[in-house]
Amino acid sequence: MILYNVTVSIDTNVAEEWLQWMKEVHIPEVMATGYFLGNQICRVMGEEDTGGMTYAVQYTCRSVEDLQEYQREHSPELQQKVNERYAGKYASFRTMLEVVGINVERTDEK
Repeated sequence: MILYNVTVSIDTNVAEEWLQWMKEVHIPEVMATGYFLGNQICRVMGEEDTGGMTYAVQYTCRSVEDLQEYQREHSPELQQKVNERYAGKYASFRTMLEVVGINVERTDEK
C-alpha cells in the first residue's frame, strides 16, 4: 500500500476556513477520482509560532501506478483550485511513502 502525504502550512487567519473547505470540498473531490482507499488529516503539534498551522493530509492507495495516474490525470486541476482559493496563504510539499508495517506490536518472544 502507498501513502500519499501532502504537508500544508496555512496562514493562521485562514486555517479554520481552509480546514473546513478541505473536509467539505477538496478531499471529497480527491476521493471521487477513485484512486484512493482512505484519507486522514493530521495537525502537526508542538510547533513554534510561525504565523501558520501545519497539517499532513494523507491518502492511501493500492499502488505507485495508481498514484502516478492520479497525479497525471487529476492532481494539476485539483491543485489549481487550492491555489486559486489560497494563493499566497500556504506552502505545501508532497511525499510518497510505501507502507511496510501496520499496527506493529512488540512481542516478548525470545
